[in-house]
Amino acid sequence: KGHTMMRGSHPSSMFLPRPGRSLLLVLCLTLILCARGAGTGYVPRHSSELIRTARALGSDGRGVLAADESTGTIAKRFASIGVENTAENRRKYRQMLFQAEGVEQYISGAILYDETLKQSDDAGTPFPQLLSEKGIYAGIKVDTGVVEIPGTNGETSTTGLDGLAKRCARYYELGARFAKWRSVLRIDQKTGCPSALAVKENAWGLARYAAICQSEGLVPIVEPEILMDGPHTIEQCARITEEVLAAVYHALSENHVMLEGTCLKPNMVCPGSECSSACNTADMAFHTVSVLRKCVPPAVPTICFLSGGQSEEEATLNLNAMNSIVSVSKPWSLTFSYGRALQASALKAWGGKDSNLEAAAKVFVKRAKANSQATSGSYSGGAAGGDAAEKLFVRHYKY
Repeated sequence: KGHTMMRGSHPSSMFLPRPGRSLLLVLCLTLILCARGAGTGYVPRHSSELIRTARALGSDGRGVLAADESTGTIAKRFASIGVENTAENRRKYRQMLFQAEGVEQYISGAILYDETLKQSDDAGTPFPQLLSEKGIYAGIKVDTGVVEIPGTNGETSTTGLDGLAKRCARYYELGARFAKWRSVLRIDQKTGCPSALAVKENAWGLARYAAICQSEGLVPIVEPEILMDGPHTIEQCARITEEVLAAVYHALSENHVMLEGTCLKPNMVCPGSECSSACNTADMAFHTVSVLRKCVPPAVPTICFLSGGQSEEEATLNLNAMNSIVSVSKPWSLTFSYGRALQASALKAWGGKDSNLEAAAKVFVKRAKANSQATSGSYSGGAAGGDAAEKLFVRHYKY
């Protein structure tokens, strides 16, 4: 008595606890999507799970650990600290990351390499299960590298579509719930890169990958990376990033990808590594958020940035600056999906010695916490000491 109920509301929904409301929101969104796609066949059968996973990857101030380095790439990382690149050393190192005490407070998902997805901890627990028990989603890198596009100035497209559906189904059985596919574009005004052909080819590949992943229950992380290589200005990077993202979302629409069950992993809008014009954190944040507002539909729940060769501290401060902008709406969660910018200091602290595993894990968690704080714009700087300021840029970087 005395309470007024809104027209059309259901009595029980007014008293649902917060988790119940969240579940109700997902179910309502699923019903709307199914109604919208009735008769067309483009709404994935796993739509409810896809929506939940995509939202969770960017929720509660958490982000994604990119631990999907190929065997060749991690060999270079290990060489820098004098560690032999063996399967056991790779397993031991990644176990340290996954078992780090408290890491689940800051990490929502971990992207794994095929070998890592099939490995286990010392007690015999498969890594996907270990992560799941900590409330962390296991993801999987599914592309198979890049090849040159004939008729271009060395531009590339990403391979791996052949047999992808079968691989995704198998990865789902092994415990993966999301996937990653990296497309690479570069800016070169002298040669006209990226060409319209390269943009179209990479956008279409990302869209086909995304559609296939969703058909098998995996949330696709869509990663169109524009490399930092070159002398281009931040304004030129903003223009190219806008063109690429527009092409990507057009292709996703044409392939009937359910955006509510996807995540975007873009580059931040930064000047090239050889640019003579200085750029501060505020400029980077302004240009990046401006481009995203123009190109990324609000249906996308999570944007998890790649670090692209920035130092650990730069990547965290730049993410913090974007989340400190309150003058414009940002309908997506802006978080991180870092590899080098989460692991560099921890890798050094480990140094391949078992006696250093505990200390290295603490360094890793400290960096993860810093990035978690950056998702709310509350990071004050200085995490992990001097090593965090070391530049991590590598020309023509390959995973």
